[in-house]
Amino acid sequence: MEITVTGRKKTVTDRFRRHLEEKLEKIPQLAPRTSRVDVVLTHESNPRLTKTSERVEITCYVKRTVVRAEGAADEEYAALDLVMTKLTERLRRLGDKKRISHTGKHRLPSVAEATFGLTTEPLISEEPSANGAGRTAEEAVDEALGTEGNSPIELREKVHASEPMTVGQALNEMELVGHDFYLFEDVDSGHPSVVYRRRGWSYGVLRLDTGERNTQDEEGAAERVG
Repeated sequence: MEITVTGRKKTVTDRFRRHLEEKLEKIPQLAPRTSRVDVVLTHESNPRLTKTSERVEITCYVKRTVVRAEGAADEEYAALDLVMTKLTERLRRLGDKKRISHTGKHRLPSVAEATFGLTTEPLISEEPSANGAGRTAEEAVDEALGTEGNSPIELREKVHASEPMTVGQALNEMELVGHDFYLFEDVDSGHPSVVYRRRGWSYGVLRLDTGERNTQDEEGAAERVG
């Protein structure tokens, strides 16, 4: 199993690296087909984020499946404990899913079945400020991103390969990477779609239908040619 450790705005000490490798020894036991593990450690210097200044992200590549978790605390060892708790839970869930798929039951799960037992977390929780008033959504986003007011923010771009899948499969993939949404191609319609977590125990699906627009463009082009 290949392990890559990257430090952002911080230096990874040899002591912490040894401790990290000891923790990662659990991964092959839970997911023997794991080929690579990427670990990113980030230090946040914003004084407003002291309680979550140390962030650890771990991404496991298990054959064609990506399992990801992250944790943040005021100290890197505590952040590692948090992320390992989430990661081991998701790896166990992946193992349980594969065992079920080998029992001969080929029926695809419904959305209710696919989401049963999954934990939900609000996207932004309202916390009291110093004067007792709740923060606005904009203030919460600024704090999460480490920005103030109209400060420039960092934009990350990710491209991932994916095969067409059902809504239930997309929900499972979303939970394995620990995101609140997941972009996929619907196997039935062929449309780009997004599953996302709503408040409480509900989920939503957004589908992008480009067929009508393409048809109108073709008709308009035909009229111009004619």
